[in-house]
Amino acid sequence: MRRRAAEYRRPISIGSRRRFLTCCWIWVLLGTFLIAGFLLFVSHHNYQHEDDHHVEHHHPLISEKNSGSEHISVEERLNFTEQLVSARSYARQLAEQMTLAKAYVVIAKEHNNLHLAWELSSKIRSCQYLLSKAAMREDPISLEEAEPIIKSLSSLIFKAQDAHYDIATTMITMKSHIQALEERANAASVQSTVFGQIAAESLPKNLHCLDIKLMANWLKEYSLQKRADERRNSPRLTDNNLYHFCIFSDNVLAVSVVVNSTIANADHPQQLVFHIVTNGVNYGVMQAWFLSNNFKESTIEVQNIEDFAWLNASYSPVVKQLLNGESRKYYFEGLENAGVEPKFRNPKYASLLNHLRFYIPEIYPQLEKVVFLDDDVVVQKDLTPLFSLDLHGNVNGAVETCLEAFHRYYKYLNFSNPLISSKFDPQACGWAFGMNIFDLIAWRKANVTSRYHYWQEHNADKTLWKLGTLPPGLLSFYGLTEPLDRRWHVLGLGYDLNIDNRLIESAAVIHFNGNMKPWLKLGISKYRVLWERYLNQSHPYFQDCATSG
Repeated sequence: MRRRAAEYRRPISIGSRRRFLTCCWIWVLLGTFLIAGFLLFVSHHNYQHEDDHHVEHHHPLISEKNSGSEHISVEERLNFTEQLVSARSYARQLAEQMTLAKAYVVIAKEHNNLHLAWELSSKIRSCQYLLSKAAMREDPISLEEAEPIIKSLSSLIFKAQDAHYDIATTMITMKSHIQALEERANAASVQSTVFGQIAAESLPKNLHCLDIKLMANWLKEYSLQKRADERRNSPRLTDNNLYHFCIFSDNVLAVSVVVNSTIANADHPQQLVFHIVTNGVNYGVMQAWFLSNNFKESTIEVQNIEDFAWLNASYSPVVKQLLNGESRKYYFEGLENAGVEPKFRNPKYASLLNHLRFYIPEIYPQLEKVVFLDDDVVVQKDLTPLFSLDLHGNVNGAVETCLEAFHRYYKYLNFSNPLISSKFDPQACGWAFGMNIFDLIAWRKANVTSRYHYWQEHNADKTLWKLGTLPPGLLSFYGLTEPLDRRWHVLGLGYDLNIDNRLIESAAVIHFNGNMKPWLKLGISKYRVLWERYLNQSHPYFQDCATSG
């Protein structure tokens, strides 16, 4: 395009002058670096030539010996990593040129200069081949090997620069590619979380097989149903001189391991009472399993949550929410709402069994103290001393999880909401559900269940906290939780591969919280053995299902 006549040209503004000066400085600096690099290259070559001549002059025997064999001296046999970081090595020059050339390949393709991109790619492959060959043979790259590639790459890089692929263009292009890679990485992370969640919530084939066999046994064996009716009225179920444990689950094997491990490590197993609540689908399965196995004279009660007529939408806000169509859509549909993390769409949050922990005094109105156990724990020591701990008037005895700098209240709750920020300390220490000693007398006195209802009603729009039972637990038991010794409850075996073995060995209860449950194939193998040792693998149904699965 023709340039305008002088009288029609725009006057050069101050900003234009600055940009022009900045551009000049960039080219001056670039030229300085190139000249310095060339001088360094020449001086390095001369130094190496003189050094080689010096070695030959003073050590002729070594030189003759090396020329006649494949022996390489210790001084020549360098670590390849050291070559890459050495400012005087040809390997480093090649690596740096190759990195710059890769950037220009991307830019050339975007500008549709495919021939230049092909030329650069060809030289990059030659450079990679030479570097890999040098790494395998453990020899330094010689000048004769490096010089042709360095010259040709330099020529192509200058060619790319002449094509106006300047530094600013390079930076903008690479930034856009970095952003694209970050988006792909985030998408892959979300997809990985979703797939992991699906795997964690899927019923394994052998467990499904066991459920079917046990249910068939329950339906055809009238004697089992008769024994279940007899146990329902046992006075031991309300005897406060005994040690009471409650478990809410639909997984028969998981509950069996919790019960087996608690009994195996108890000093007096005959004084233990287990209260299990499951859903209607698994009620017969649980009854058939626990009525047909030996548990060392301990008492086991199995209840059906569907028999709790009092637990309805008019009494419980969480029941009302779970029956709401929008809530079920929120839990069970896909990831249309990208603002919600996939792990918080876990359908387990739509299970009322997951919320029963807030109704323990209503389920067991005659009991005074209860230890609550999640179905993904293994007990390794006698838990009866928990019942004699002094909770100092508190309701909940739990292990705190903020020994490091995380797991404080601000991590779980929305402190931008004035209802939260006005009532709670954001730095307050969080604690763990999964092994808790509850003083039910203090619970009733503090009316903790009403607190829970209050917070559930105010979180109907899900703005106060993310999904789950821990956030409302932190609110409901705020100021009512007694911290326990950390050794009572060690967490993380369902996601953390680096837990200190000494910590696991000293723990009274180990918790497989996370997606890698021990009954799944994706369970962490080194921890799974701790769970499997309490699995009743001698049961004929279990053996049949294990071989068929």
